[in-house]
This record gives sequence, C-alpha cells and structure tokens, in this order.
Amino acid sequence: MWTVRLRKTLEALGHEAAVAQSPPWPPGTFDVAILNLSLKSASAEWVAALREARTYVIGHAGHKESEKLELGNELGCDRVATNSEVTFKLQNLLRSVQG
Repeated sequence: MWTVRLRKTLEALGHEAAVAQSPPWPPGTFDVAILNLSLKSASAEWVAALREARTYVIGHAGHKESEKLELGNELGCDRVATNSEVTFKLQNLLRSVQG
C-alpha cells in the first residue's frame, strides 16, 4: 500500500516512478531512489549499487525507528528522512536533490 501511494504521489508531482525489487540496475536507470529502511532487503549492497550508478539515495523509516534511521546513515544513504517527511514533504526532498 505504501509503495502504491508513494508512486502515485511521485507521478502527481510530474516524476516517472518505478518499483525495483533488487539490484543491480543498469547505470542511469534512476536519478533518485527512495529506500524503505524497514525492509529486510535494505542493505549496504543495495545502497552501494545505487550510488555506483550515480543515483541519489533517500532512506526512510518511522520517526520512532531511530535504529533504522541510523542504519540509513550507516548504509551510506545520501539523505535519511522520516516516513512523515516522505509523505508530507516529498516535493521539498526532491527539490533538495535537484540542487
């Protein structure tokens, strides 16, 4: 449900959105990846593969999941955000990536 809502929000903001299940991805496939840090599949390998492909990585988790938010930093995410930031401030997060 979260993924569907996020994808629809991204599309409403004028972005192309896709759901990727696992790396590797062809280089240049994504400009930005939004990674749910609560997923068991969230790993340093995922983040490394995305960063190697020059993809900006935003990791997110619940505001009370401090260990998951810290994990995002440890994995090498470019930005770590709470779920509410992704839900309510997504456009601002994307603008910060663009520069």
